[in-house]
Amino acid sequence: MTKNKLVIFDTTLRDGEQSPGASMTKEEKVRIAKILEKLRVDVIEAGFAIASPGDFAAVKAVAEAVSDSTVCSLARAVDADIDRAAEALKGAASARIHTFIATSPIHMKYKLKMSPEDVLQQASRAIKRARNYCDDVEFSLEDGSRSEFEFMCRITEEAIAAGASTINVPDTVGYGEPAEYGALFRRLIESVPNSDKAIFSTHCHNDLGLAVANSLSAVMNGVRQIECTINGLGERAGNAALEELVLAVRTRKDIFPVETQIDTQYIVPASRLVSTITGFPVQPNKAIVGANAFAHESGIHQDGVLKHRETYEIMRAEDVGWNTNKIVLGKHSGRAAVKARFEALGITFADPDLLSQAFARFKDLADKKHEIFDEDLQAIVSATQSELQVDTYALEHMEVCSKSGSKPSASLCLKVNGEIKKAEAEGGGPVDAAYKAIEKIVSSCADLQLYSVNAITQGTDSQGEVTVRLERDGHIVNGLGSDTDIVKASVKAYLHGLNCLQDAHQRHHPQRDGV
Repeated sequence: MTKNKLVIFDTTLRDGEQSPGASMTKEEKVRIAKILEKLRVDVIEAGFAIASPGDFAAVKAVAEAVSDSTVCSLARAVDADIDRAAEALKGAASARIHTFIATSPIHMKYKLKMSPEDVLQQASRAIKRARNYCDDVEFSLEDGSRSEFEFMCRITEEAIAAGASTINVPDTVGYGEPAEYGALFRRLIESVPNSDKAIFSTHCHNDLGLAVANSLSAVMNGVRQIECTINGLGERAGNAALEELVLAVRTRKDIFPVETQIDTQYIVPASRLVSTITGFPVQPNKAIVGANAFAHESGIHQDGVLKHRETYEIMRAEDVGWNTNKIVLGKHSGRAAVKARFEALGITFADPDLLSQAFARFKDLADKKHEIFDEDLQAIVSATQSELQVDTYALEHMEVCSKSGSKPSASLCLKVNGEIKKAEAEGGGPVDAAYKAIEKIVSSCADLQLYSVNAITQGTDSQGEVTVRLERDGHIVNGLGSDTDIVKASVKAYLHGLNCLQDAHQRHHPQRDGV
């Protein structure tokens, strides 16, 4: 069986960011892009350049920071979008413009209010315009899995003739079923006369839990590019998970006629970084990257693994990046050891001052807990970078009292636009009291939609990582905070969320559903 290259197209920075509350800063996008590059992802979709000035700046920054992967920007099939995408990608060593238009009857009639002929002409015109800027152009038939087959054939043939080198047929609403979806690709490839001039791609959403299965079925039927995200991040129920797709293809070489160039040892570090930045925890039983993915509690399983690993493990934990580091980091560790561990996690510091700040945070944390883990290091980097931003609200001092027989209370001192303000409040618990004290000062009118606490590592001295989700005037943001003191972590998270809401350049997609 001849092995064919399977292109891995990662859209964590674009489609993944469309998860409510998962917006990333330019600096955070660059951090994730750099580890995706280490992962040897073929194409990194950095964003939707026309969506906002912030999104444009992020695409531009990723394009300039990445040299080994192709950097891509999404664009609707309109001139302004394509021009803006091309401008953002000017600094890329390898660039792709990804343009799309809806092709299903329901989308054309109710959303676009266009006839099929108009859609056909607009798609062709957009692809030709994109080709004026770069040779690598991808075209997506939005809501492809619900489009009429004859029209799909017409627009696919025309798109390839216009210069599209990749044709993506997304399952935009997660409606596809593996056998049906795979057969659609085989039929399409066989029916379009010039199909051999393009790579066919799949982009699956997980509304029915079938994104990975649908993607792999498409591969078995001629698809040679998969669009996916780290941890399956994405709007609604998410996208096909990169880690599951890559390891399925790698583990079942006897089945899949393809191979990827992914360096799997960076899968777990990439998963942790994305989880830390977005505030979306990875469930313990998540395949490949979940904390229990390689854990065995059953005595029969443990006995089997000890005697011969392959009895119950079809993959090696160390092959996907689970900790094989033998160097224990603690308060006696030096700068070189800490720097080396950062680099092993795919974290580099262009500015020596940033490394110094991160190392100072490391030493401070090491005084509070015995051993520093990789998850702690990721949290340290996030905290170090967030300090560089000019925040409207910052914690100066806090005192919390919680004891039997009395109502919990909190006294906080905040710096608001450089001015010191104080407040006290009582609440149902210490966190509730602290949040009420904050609101006495800021009067944010924000709705707290989610409060989640996770231990970053094991042990009673673990850092607590708190995620809050705030909503105001239609804007949804995540606030993150970590500390060995869970109340302090909670306050940090709430203030981070409030600062995100204050951002004057809130991201707003002209077409949120994309592909």
